[in-house]
Amino acid sequence: MSSQTEKELKRQYLDLIAEKFDSEEKVATEIIHLESILDLPKGTEHFVSDLHGEYHAFQHVLRNGSGNLQQKIHDIFKSRLDPQEMNELIALVYYPEEKIKRIKNGFNTKSERHTWYEKTINRLLELVKYTSSKYTRSKLRKSLAPEYTFIIEELLYKSNQFNNKKDYYDAILRQIIQLNQADKLIISLANTTQRLVVDHLHVVGDIYDRGPHPDKIMDTLIDYHSVDIQWGNHDVLWMGAYSGSKVCLANLLRICARYDNLDIIEDAYGINLRPLLTLAEKYYDDNEAFRPKKHPEKNPSESEILQITKIHQAIAMIQFKLEGPIIKRRPEFEMNERLLLDRVDYRNRTIELNGKVHPIENTCFRTVDRRQPTALLEEEQEVMDKLLTSV
Repeated sequence: MSSQTEKELKRQYLDLIAEKFDSEEKVATEIIHLESILDLPKGTEHFVSDLHGEYHAFQHVLRNGSGNLQQKIHDIFKSRLDPQEMNELIALVYYPEEKIKRIKNGFNTKSERHTWYEKTINRLLELVKYTSSKYTRSKLRKSLAPEYTFIIEELLYKSNQFNNKKDYYDAILRQIIQLNQADKLIISLANTTQRLVVDHLHVVGDIYDRGPHPDKIMDTLIDYHSVDIQWGNHDVLWMGAYSGSKVCLANLLRICARYDNLDIIEDAYGINLRPLLTLAEKYYDDNEAFRPKKHPEKNPSESEILQITKIHQAIAMIQFKLEGPIIKRRPEFEMNERLLLDRVDYRNRTIELNGKVHPIENTCFRTVDRRQPTALLEEEQEVMDKLLTSV
């Protein structure tokens, strides 16, 4: 590289720097800031995978940092708190809103409540200070609730070296309690601690699947302070449905029916399943093999179970029909073993697999044309068109 070219490159770099920094001092400050950050300890990175729509379990893992937060509380308070007090503090940091309500109901006097507030706020401040020790003050400030930034910073960095600001710090705490801000401050400190314990979250596949609340997981991730996602096969399935793939849509609807999660389709994503139910009611009856799995959060009536059973059969047959032409069109997929509808003897209700004939139980072939097993009925085609229009 010639001397002239090198000078020109330097000038271009300087022009770019000048767009953000208008003085030598500001450039130097930024260099000092960036270089010094490189010598800080690496923030904690948290890996989670196979969430499968289990929102409550995912929330618990986030709140405790896979046990990392509990360990930090033990590190700080193991010589000062007994096991019961330790567990109370841990529960408060995990679930501050719920825990505050329970604790407040146990106070007999206003003085008891004020004493608990002061003690708890000071402990949480100590915990925030400990969990933020590997970060800059600037990064900590970004983790604080904006409405409490000034108060928290004043209390975090208090110093009694000259014993001339004790009354000032006591007054801050006293006013927080008197102005009924203690509950909100405690919740804010607990949430800040949760954020500081996990610097960056890696989600490794399958936010969606059989669980009931993948939509809530997505909402959480959208608002999370630092996250990256590696999509899993179930996530791609939902993306494919949104992109217009009928077979992807049929597959995810079948999975939702199997695990009694069809309400997410209508309630969370606003897709009308009435056309599918009408088709299912017309062609299908009860079928033990297609009854939905028991859902821990639900107690459906027998009529609701029967509806889901019929929908499960209807969408399963639609899925199998839609898969057939794709498998035949793309032999490189090597999925011929999935062309089961073509191997069925519909008269004798048997199927030939690997040269051996097997009887078929719990059949639901009322919409299958024996001459063209993978051909959709006109009604099935209309249902899928309407469902895709709703996506």
